[in-house]
Amino acid sequence: MSERVMPSRTDGLITLGAADALWVEMTAGSAVPTASGAFTRPPAHPRAGYVLLGGRVVATVRASGGQWSVPEAEVRRAAAELHAVRMDRQDLVRIGPFRAAPGQERDEETPLRWRRRLTEEPREPGGPERAARREAVRPYHLAGIDWRRILVERTRDGTRPTWWLPRAVVRLLDAAEHAETRWVRAARTRRASAAATEPPSGPRQAPEPNRPRQAPEPSHPPQARPRHTPEPSHPRQAPDTDGRRTTNPEGRIAPPRPYNGELTGQLYSVLSRKPGTSRRMAGWACAVCRTAPAAVLDHCHEHGYVRAPVCQSCNTQERPDHLYSNDIRVANRYTRLFHTDADHWLRHWHRCPGCRARTTLPLPHLAAWTAHTACRSLRPTHPASRGRAPCGVLRVSWTGSQNAPRSCLLTVAVDFCPSGEHRVLARVPYREAAERFRVWLAETAPAVAAAAGPDRLDGLPAEIRPVIADTSGEGLALF
Repeated sequence: MSERVMPSRTDGLITLGAADALWVEMTAGSAVPTASGAFTRPPAHPRAGYVLLGGRVVATVRASGGQWSVPEAEVRRAAAELHAVRMDRQDLVRIGPFRAAPGQERDEETPLRWRRRLTEEPREPGGPERAARREAVRPYHLAGIDWRRILVERTRDGTRPTWWLPRAVVRLLDAAEHAETRWVRAARTRRASAAATEPPSGPRQAPEPNRPRQAPEPSHPPQARPRHTPEPSHPRQAPDTDGRRTTNPEGRIAPPRPYNGELTGQLYSVLSRKPGTSRRMAGWACAVCRTAPAAVLDHCHEHGYVRAPVCQSCNTQERPDHLYSNDIRVANRYTRLFHTDADHWLRHWHRCPGCRARTTLPLPHLAAWTAHTACRSLRPTHPASRGRAPCGVLRVSWTGSQNAPRSCLLTVAVDFCPSGEHRVLARVPYREAAERFRVWLAETAPAVAAAAGPDRLDGLPAEIRPVIADTSGEGLALF
C-alpha cells in the first residue's frame, strides 16, 4: 500500500489515501469483492461532500490546508457492514440490456445511477482506441464494489448478450443509490435554508416581482459552525401531512419505514396515476426482503390490485427467466419461491384480494408451480459427472386463460434434452392444477391457507378483472 493505515488524528479524520487503504484492509476476504481507490477514483467525488461505500454515505471534510479527509469511524462502520453481507454467486439478477431501462429518478445531482452505467454496451465498436477512451469514463468501481469481478455475461441462441449481477450486490447498489438521492436532497434543502438566512453582503436588493418573500427559518449562522463540519449531512426525514419530508435537528436520516399494508385493496390503475405516489413509495422498505428501499409497486396483473412496494431485486426475482404470451421457462429461482422462502412469498402473492379469495396464484405463477413442484417426480434425469442431473430445462405453456378455466390446459415439457428423447411430461387441466395448489398450500403454509377463501374475505371482487398488459420490460405481460 502506498499509504499505511495509521491511527487517526484527534478529530477522528483520516486522509483519502489512508481511507482507501483502510477500506481494502477491512474488506479483505469479504464475499462481495471491493476495489481500491474507493475514495480517489471515479465515480467517487470527494468534493461533492460525500463518498458511497456499499450502501452507506460517508461524509468528506475539507480540513486545514485544503486537504480532503473522512471520519475513520464511518469508514470502519461501512466496511464492517459490507463484510457481513453474504453473497450467492448463483443467485443472479439480470441488469440489462432492456429495451426500456428500469424507472429511476432523473436527478443529475445523483451520479451513481448504476443500472444506467452498467447496462451500456461494454464492448465499444471502433477498435481498441475508442474502447480505451471509453475506459477512462467508465467507472472503475461502484460504491467501493469491484463489479467487474462478479459481472456475468450470458448469450443464448445467438442473441445479444445479457448481463447479470448477484442479488446481494444488486440490493447493495440499490441501497447506495437510494441513500445518495436522499443525501443530495437534504443538502439542497439545507443550502436553500442557509441562503435564506444569510445576511446579504452587498447592497440590499428589492425582492423579485410576483414572488413572495420567504420568511427566514431559525437556524445557526454559518459562522457558528465548527471548522471541520462536513458538507450538509444526511438529515433524518419524516413524512408530514402533505407527503413532503422534514428533517430533525440531529442531522441524520431514518431508514425506510416498514410497509404495514397501507395500500391493501387499492387498484394499481388508479394508484399509479395519483400525483406523489412514487415519492410516497420511496419512503417504504421493500415488503419482501424488508431491507432494501422500495422502488416499484408490485401488483397482480390478473386482478389489478396492488400487492406492496418492493425493491428492484425482489421484483426481478418474482418474474420467470423467460415469459411469452402463453409460455414460460421455469428457472432455478423457483426453488426459493416455492421451497426455501415459500411461506414468505405466498403471503406476498396473497396480498392481492383476488388471488386470496380464490386461493390461487396468477396463471403464470400457477403454471410455474405446476411444472416445478407438482410435476417434479416426472422430470427425468441423465448421468452426470456427479451422479445424475435433471434433464434439460422445464417449460410450461397453456391454452386459454384463467377466465375460462374449463378450456385452460397446462402443458409441461422439457427443452434441451441431451438425448433428445424427452418432450412433453404432463398435461394438467387448470382446475386440477388449482386444486393441487390448494392442497399443497394447506400443507406448506397453513396460516396463508387459513386466511384465503371467499368466506374469509369481506372485499371479494365482484367480477374477475381482465389481464393487465405490462409494458415495463421485455415480454413480461401477465405479471
